Amino acid sequence: MKMNNTTCERGAPESLRPFSVRRPQHHVTFFCNAPGAESVRLVGDFNEWNPIATPMSRTSDGRWMASLELYQGHHQYLFLVDGKPVLDPNANGIARNDRNEQVSLIAVS
Repeated sequence: MKMNNTTCERGAPESLRPFSVRRPQHHVTFFCNAPGAESVRLVGDFNEWNPIATPMSRTSDGRWMASLELYQGHHQYLFLVDGKPVLDPNANGIARNDRNEQVSLIAVS
């Protein structure tokens, strides 16, 4: 009896890996109410807290918006309103980061 052996090489395309699990991403839109701000940026664990990675766009009603594809799970984030960290009053919760600072929390499912 001949058996079919499959090996998983490092760097092999995911479609060739046996039993690979794909983590679905979900579309999430963030809104920040800061009509008098010059700039608003979104920072979080999803962009390595990089203050230039996710600028938000001003909408016609004065709010700021950014849309991202995020993996399922809990994510920590903050708005940077004119460079100052601001919690999201519409967040799913508040958590503390590694530096014991308060951050907003969103659950993506």
